[in-house]
Amino acid sequence: MRGTDERSGELFSYVDLEQRLPARHPLRAIRGLVNEALADIGPGLEAVYSRIGRPSIAPEKLLRALLLQLFHGIRSERQMMERLNFDLSFRWFVGLGIDDPVWDASTFSKNRERLLDGEIAARFLSAILARPQVKRLLSSEHFSVDGTLIEAWCSMKSFRPKNEAGGDEPPADGPGGRNGEVDFRGTRRSNDTHASTTDPDARLYRKSPGAGAKLCYMGHVLMENRNGLAVDAETTRVAGFAERLTAVAMLDDVDRPHGSRITLAADRAYDTRDFVAELRDRRVTPHVAQNVSGRRSAIDGRTTRHPGYRASIRIRKRIEEVFGWVKSAAGQGKTRFRGLARVRFAFTLTIAAYNLVRLPKLLETG
Repeated sequence: MRGTDERSGELFSYVDLEQRLPARHPLRAIRGLVNEALADIGPGLEAVYSRIGRPSIAPEKLLRALLLQLFHGIRSERQMMERLNFDLSFRWFVGLGIDDPVWDASTFSKNRERLLDGEIAARFLSAILARPQVKRLLSSEHFSVDGTLIEAWCSMKSFRPKNEAGGDEPPADGPGGRNGEVDFRGTRRSNDTHASTTDPDARLYRKSPGAGAKLCYMGHVLMENRNGLAVDAETTRVAGFAERLTAVAMLDDVDRPHGSRITLAADRAYDTRDFVAELRDRRVTPHVAQNVSGRRSAIDGRTTRHPGYRASIRIRKRIEEVFGWVKSAAGQGKTRFRGLARVRFAFTLTIAAYNLVRLPKLLETG
């Protein structure tokens, strides 16, 4: 019998969100890990909220919604709220009932600012890695480190002289309400003499001699070499030495079993005498790629003759998979935030999201 193409339109209906999501859906395993991590950082979440006033969006729901936004590469809060309004899997993951209204996009953005206090993203990342089922997947001896550029959310036209009269004002509007035309030909600009009026924390940086300079930040990741999971993340202003200084700082936070020796793999940019000496002083074996272009490498045969060095050099390239997902799938190649604190929060939470995307399959096979 042929069915009718008509909507039933009953007065009452009941939709069980728990039954709508397939039993083997990856979000089920992810939500379990997220809920355990949120329970661990509960006191930290409580500390950033006042005990008076009207109830706001629950921070647990806010963080779950932010994670979904990263999983699906949704660029704006308005699009996220639209998706949350009709997608049952989104409602289930966040914790909204089928009849619960979604939040206004501006309210969602305003409440997100509360999470900048208390290093919530860093605590959340640590809480995920501290899960017993996750901890057994991590290597405690072999690590890799690298940094990547994050393009700032500001225009090169905002990069103006610091001492210019009215330098804190935006460029005058041109025809049709557009920014005024600016001729940069022959003008020398540097971070010492210029700053962005839109995002003062952004810095001008050139990745290589043949590339153009951009206003950007630098994101850093420390990866364990067993399964390629990120165990630490940091965001800094760009500088020629920022990668090496941040790598040393992240290594100091590594929890070593009984202070044992560990290895650190890195690319040629880390092959400097000062950095290698810092690692050796910390009982870290420097498995750094040799930079033999015009100078003597700080890594010699004492390190390169071992099979472990060759293994580390091969595995360290997996850290590019982290940056690839962060920039392409999660849409963080160009940040949507301004200011170092906001960019750091977004980058660290994105690294946590990367781990969560990979963990269901690792837990199933491991």
